[in-house]
Amino acid sequence: MSNLIKLQDGHAAIVAADGWQIVRLPVVETEVKKQAGKVVLFKLTGAESATAEQIAGTEVPAGKVLLPLSVWLARKAEFAARVAAGEIGVWLATHELIETLAEDQTDLNVFPVIAVFIERFADGRAYSTGALVRSRFGFKNELRAFGDVLRDQLFFLKRCGFNAYDIRADRSAEDALASLQDFSEPYQGATVIEQPVWRRYARG
Repeated sequence: MSNLIKLQDGHAAIVAADGWQIVRLPVVETEVKKQAGKVVLFKLTGAESATAEQIAGTEVPAGKVLLPLSVWLARKAEFAARVAAGEIGVWLATHELIETLAEDQTDLNVFPVIAVFIERFADGRAYSTGALVRSRFGFKNELRAFGDVLRDQLFFLKRCGFNAYDIRADRSAEDALASLQDFSEPYQGATVIEQPVWRRYARG
């Protein structure tokens, strides 16, 4: 069963697989970094994501694909026809900057989907990426979160502009779907509702 939830016209629902394939970089051994004797779990913002060998060795199948940002930047010329056909989207890791994509492609709306890979639940940088891609760069299409996406994140991902959520495979999409109704009226303004509650409602 699909674990993909999408928001359409204000309504959320679990949808069947939508045909988008996530393209992954070839796996290579990475150095384990430590700080004060503890393993560093999160990559620094802006850190290099892939080697030239990984990028060149990434196989891109036919059909609708979500490309890693590094592959798109290095090999975009070979995908020009597929972009025009609406077959190419891009995904970023939480340590990658949406500004890097926006500098390369001034109109992000050429992509039907932009996705953010959340490697670990505790990494909150995806929220900032979502808010920026919507508010600063005017992206209107599907903004998807995938990876370590859990129930507790959905309401807040929605407030930051995400409208598709690929729930972690070992969790219930039905349970996650219900979480979008956890709070009836958020107090603060956000990407999807700009005004705070005290601006939205007149006091009696």
